[in-house]
Amino acid sequence: MFAFILRRFGVMALTALCVTFIVFFMTNLQPNLEKVAKSEGSVRMTDAEVASWLSNNGYDRPMLVRYGEWLGLVPGWTRTLEDGGMRGRCIDGIWRSGDPEPPGFCGLLQGDFGTSTVFKADVGGVIAERLALTGKLMFWVMVVMVPSALLVGVLAGMREGSRTDRTLSTASIITTATPEYVSGVVLVVLFASSTAGLSPLFAEWGWIDGRTILKGSAASAAEDATLENFTLPVLTMALYGMGYIARMTRASMAEVMTAQYIRTARLKGVSFRNIVLKHALRNALIAPFTVIMLQFPWLLTGVVIVETLFNYKGFGWTLVQAASNNDVELLLSCSVVAVIVVLVTQLISDIGYVFLNPRIRIA
Repeated sequence: MFAFILRRFGVMALTALCVTFIVFFMTNLQPNLEKVAKSEGSVRMTDAEVASWLSNNGYDRPMLVRYGEWLGLVPGWTRTLEDGGMRGRCIDGIWRSGDPEPPGFCGLLQGDFGTSTVFKADVGGVIAERLALTGKLMFWVMVVMVPSALLVGVLAGMREGSRTDRTLSTASIITTATPEYVSGVVLVVLFASSTAGLSPLFAEWGWIDGRTILKGSAASAAEDATLENFTLPVLTMALYGMGYIARMTRASMAEVMTAQYIRTARLKGVSFRNIVLKHALRNALIAPFTVIMLQFPWLLTGVVIVETLFNYKGFGWTLVQAASNNDVELLLSCSVVAVIVVLVTQLISDIGYVFLNPRIRIA
């Protein structure tokens, strides 16, 4: 097991290196760098002024060298000023003779993620703050989505072809086929509109005190998440992922229920409840376990739509802001976080197989 995990860490590091280089290459193409120069300087800058700005800020060197600087494997660039001072990647402001010696390396490996041009703050701090907010959203989505999906899948798969199976399967397909930007708008109209949906009806009957049942904006949930301001974004994401997990659970459960050992247990007179809980359920959860683990990277990137729709300023909202404003350092850091989450969840998924199915051995 230890050797397997060690090998997987090696593969994970190589994968992360390749993916981050691709993202670095795409975000550091010349048109993007020109946009950065004009956004930091002036939109009226001439081509010569843009080239001068890029040269003064270290963007004129080969791509691999700049990638090495970003990783922290290559010393950061420096420029000597006319007055004898020095500025560079690892220098905060301007370094002058007599000041403490600046570090030579300042990249990802040293914990330096750069400075965000949008938020005017350290990228590491911005990512940590926004990731914590998204983590809170992901936690409640998983709490709602996973138990509900497993329950629906098990109920549908216990008696394949029954009316319950057809009803639950149809509902699962509908939720999976409906993207978040559609289901989110529908839920807002139903529960957060003062002129349409259920809110006017409930207000007329005196069932609610305000004008709407729930809030259509989750901006206040960053400070204080309540049932009123956090239900819609959680429900929007949970509905989309729940159908997929339920369908996988249903298919796995239906397959297990036709296995020979289940038939033998029935012939021995074991109750249907014990057959499901003690014999079928554990084996039926092997396939859905992978799907559940895949929900973590999906949630991290899928929150882009939901957080933007409900104005919840988490990781997805930050990613949109970084892409919209060409914030290169923030975009790169977001890609690193996404890659790490995907690779770690895949590793946990592989290890979890061994505990769910003892027949699986890691060579």
